[in-house]
Amino acid sequence: MNVKEILSIINEIAPFMLSEDWDNCGLQAGNLSWSVKKILVALDVSMKVMEYARLSHFDLVVSHHPLMLRSPKNIDFQTMPGSAIAIAAQNKISIISAHTNLDKVQGGLNDHLANLIGLKNIKVLVLSPQLQFNGSCKKRECFEESDNKVKDTNCSQNNPSCNGLGRIGELSIDYSLKEFAIYIQKTLKINALRIIGNPDMLVKRVALCSGSGGSLIKDFFSSGADVYVTGDIKYHEARDIEEAGLGLIDVGHFASEQIAVDILCNKLKDKINGKGMNIEVQGFYLDSDPFVTLMDIF
Repeated sequence: MNVKEILSIINEIAPFMLSEDWDNCGLQAGNLSWSVKKILVALDVSMKVMEYARLSHFDLVVSHHPLMLRSPKNIDFQTMPGSAIAIAAQNKISIISAHTNLDKVQGGLNDHLANLIGLKNIKVLVLSPQLQFNGSCKKRECFEESDNKVKDTNCSQNNPSCNGLGRIGELSIDYSLKEFAIYIQKTLKINALRIIGNPDMLVKRVALCSGSGGSLIKDFFSSGADVYVTGDIKYHEARDIEEAGLGLIDVGHFASEQIAVDILCNKLKDKINGKGMNIEVQGFYLDSDPFVTLMDIF
């Protein structure tokens, strides 16, 4: 298989047309015609990832976070993203990212996170706009191959009622905010998290958003949920939640999204095996949260 064919498989897993307008999903670097025999799946495109891919002779890196969110004004091979691009070019390693499309798609990152923390009756917190499938859509033009992405030829599979940002659901057992936070901490295997609200408050209905969920605070307030599980919450957002008498569990960006590696690995293996192809797919698990708390050190 070549990079273009793998790109098409990723589009089946998480259609690129679902990605947010500000996002940069699809081919980040490389060549659509290059052959692929080994795929490395990672959360980030870091130098640690690229060096591992080079030394272990991977042909393709598939990441959740894009190598570039905005167009750089210059490419310096001594600093990121230029240093990653240099390794990619010199070693014929292509890079593909599946970001907000994987967050939003049914069965993607947010659904998996909701299942992990024990939610039932899971629904989308913020629905994707209704799409039209006649070569274009209301939200944005469909991706073309000339844009290093794949035009979706089976758009009808994307039911807007199942795709969108965040999720909301109910707990099947009673937790206090403190008990639920401890449960999440153990489930996600993280050393520390932050909570907002009365530790003894009863939690029945939960909203969540993987990664940085600050932009969905108003949606959380109007959802009827008792607690919001996300990462990267700012001070004034925290005050707003506190004043509303609601709860928040901030697990951090890394902890809420490192599970994307397993999701992409499993879905890629299933799709590739289903096509009768023998391609190695391996997850990269040597990264850790860049934030280290003092309790981790002492």
